[in-house]
Amino acid sequence: MLTFDHLAISCDSLAEGVAHVEATLGVELAPGGEHAAMGTHNRLLSLGPDEYLEVIAINPDAPGPDQPRWFDLDDFAGSPRMTNWICRCPDLDAALAAAPEGAGLPWDLERGDLRWRMAVPKDGKLPFANCFPAMIEWQGTAHPAPRLPDRGIRMTGITLTHPDGEGLRAALTPMIADPRLRVETGPAPALSVDLTGPKGRVRL
Repeated sequence: MLTFDHLAISCDSLAEGVAHVEATLGVELAPGGEHAAMGTHNRLLSLGPDEYLEVIAINPDAPGPDQPRWFDLDDFAGSPRMTNWICRCPDLDAALAAAPEGAGLPWDLERGDLRWRMAVPKDGKLPFANCFPAMIEWQGTAHPAPRLPDRGIRMTGITLTHPDGEGLRAALTPMIADPRLRVETGPAPALSVDLTGPKGRVRL
């Protein structure tokens, strides 16, 4: 039902987040754009032909929505870090019906010629303290990943840590099968990703 699509690296300012990711990975990020409906903007990095990474922040020059922004950005503070992972699906309504309560309501969104439906929680917070993925249904064939320059970065693993690791695993198992995905039980929710590239193996 779900296929890994992209990662979200959140930050207080886009410039700070871009500088952090570029220094960590040793590659340059590509231009992204603005999300008028959410009052956010981003920069992008290819993770292969069908996957990518976005560095995302609140756009200080744009108004926000009448509810909390996606990815819990209104409550974000601290150093740039991975806060969310996003999975695509062929039928967002069906995916929401199978997902835990609080996975969001469908929003119709666009940026340039990109069109998509995305589940956005009313409070901005995804289930399991944002360890459950955001879900997206791309409209048409346009997708950011194949348009991005390939810098040789690939995702080799994603680790989700949560106090209710068994509950998170039970929620994910019927929805996604990806050998790179690992769920652990730990004292506090956390997300991390392992990437390979010019600097070898790097964890964000």
